[in-house]
Amino acid sequence: MDCVFILAQTNGAGSEAAEGGFVPINFIWEQVIGLSLVEALTFSCFGVVCLFYGWRIFKILVTLCFGLVGLVGGLLLNEKLIGGNGTWLGLIGMAMMAVLSLPLMRWGVCALGAMAGGILTGGLWYAFELPGQYIWAGALAGAIAGGMISFIVFKLAVVLFTSFGGGALVVTAVLAILHRYMVPPERVQDLVFNHHWFLPVALLVPTVAGIIIQNKFVKGSKDWHM
Repeated sequence: MDCVFILAQTNGAGSEAAEGGFVPINFIWEQVIGLSLVEALTFSCFGVVCLFYGWRIFKILVTLCFGLVGLVGGLLLNEKLIGGNGTWLGLIGMAMMAVLSLPLMRWGVCALGAMAGGILTGGLWYAFELPGQYIWAGALAGAIAGGMISFIVFKLAVVLFTSFGGGALVVTAVLAILHRYMVPPERVQDLVFNHHWFLPVALLVPTVAGIIIQNKFVKGSKDWHM
């Protein structure tokens, strides 16, 4: 009962949580407005490929994700140890993580599936304007579910994270194009910042569509395997 009382008292705090950093709306918006037309079109094309054929290229996607993690980690380590703008530790980290992803492919899918599940459920928590302080609880539930799916139904985990990634790329690209060329910029910004349901729904729709489409393709391909 005490937990219910606390949740009731903190209801409506979603906006404060977003401003306080629980939901990185400002970071998301910076990525949207930072895309040029060519970059947006590239994002949308690659996103559509992931939505339709992510199950075919998931090993490449996992390797790329591992490599990016190694690159970022190496750059941060390089900055702390050496300082300046050197990138050699970043390149070494990228190469090491990319090679490491090959024998740990199933674990990589597990991690990416957990991340996708966590972001989706956290987004739903944000969309329904539940207490922002506890958005981590919703995200954690989705992360656990996504991780478990990876070990129970591996193909479903592959479809989940590739559909999520493709959907995120397409949504980012579409918002960038709308903001620059089609819809008044203030309208797009208003949807992103002032309507909690907008971003989660915009991400959920292509993700679900990708899951449905890829599931049909996977069932029709008898020779598909990890």
